Amino acid sequence: MPQIAATLTLSDRLGTWKARWGIGRMNYMVPPGLYAIGTPTPDDPVLVTANYKMSYDIIRSVLTGRNAWLLVLETYGINVWCAAGKGTFGTEELVRRIRTSNLAKAVSHRRLILPILGAPGVAAYEVTRQTGFSIRYAAIRAGDIPKYLDNSMMTTAEMREQTFTLRERAVLIPVELVMALKPTAIVTAALFALGAMLYGIQIGLITVFAYLGAVISGIALAPLLLPWLPGRSFAFKGALIGLAWIAAFYLLTPGQWWNGPVAVATFVALPAVSAFYTLNFTGCTPFTSRSGVKKEMRVAIPAMGIALIASVFILAIGKLL
Repeated sequence: MPQIAATLTLSDRLGTWKARWGIGRMNYMVPPGLYAIGTPTPDDPVLVTANYKMSYDIIRSVLTGRNAWLLVLETYGINVWCAAGKGTFGTEELVRRIRTSNLAKAVSHRRLILPILGAPGVAAYEVTRQTGFSIRYAAIRAGDIPKYLDNSMMTTAEMREQTFTLRERAVLIPVELVMALKPTAIVTAALFALGAMLYGIQIGLITVFAYLGAVISGIALAPLLLPWLPGRSFAFKGALIGLAWIAAFYLLTPGQWWNGPVAVATFVALPAVSAFYTLNFTGCTPFTSRSGVKKEMRVAIPAMGIALIASVFILAIGKLL
């Protein structure tokens, strides 16, 4: 039986930092199976998590000084919440892992403790029917697990509350920035070439700086300001922050660098860019539902496309006239 430490090493923390920045993130996983934290007895609790190493590290780190069993499911390096939606943190995998790990021989009880965010993927009654193990949903945050265990395995209202604080929003930004690097580099090169060809090198540079600001506004500023931006639509919030950015950029840039078509095209296109990147955060927050996201995308994506196409026509017509 693999025995693991609850204390995280410098290597573990470095791995988390790299995953936050998208470095090796899709391969950041541990082998699935049953692990022993401390020196658990057959009476000690069994907690279930995903094999995404960040999830695995978080839950073991909160169990310092405790004895417990950790059953790790094969989610292919995806966290519990996302894996539950995809079906990999699900009934079939949980049943299979209980059997292949010989969990019934390791413990005398028949109780499993799962994270609340894993509930959408697991049919608890089916797991019980097939394995004899009952399921309890402990808490949303791993940090509440010690309180849960000390509270006779009773979940409080606080443990059920999903937060999305400034810090929790901020930690999502680095990986989004990294994921945007390649497409941003391609687009900025194309924009510079187009702007320089039609209006000169200075306009090409202005266009690049304006576009980069719109990208950063959508990826970083909008998520940080999310609760204070008006409206429920993420795309609308992103468009507002993009509009604010381009207005500030326009006022701070020497007026002779702008002409009518460039100004109009920029004000049309760049809010759409910010809206696109802010819309990506719908999959990261507790504020949205799957059906709500689909509904918003049906409206927002075509609107963004129309704005971008219109801006190209404006630039072309302005040059011809």
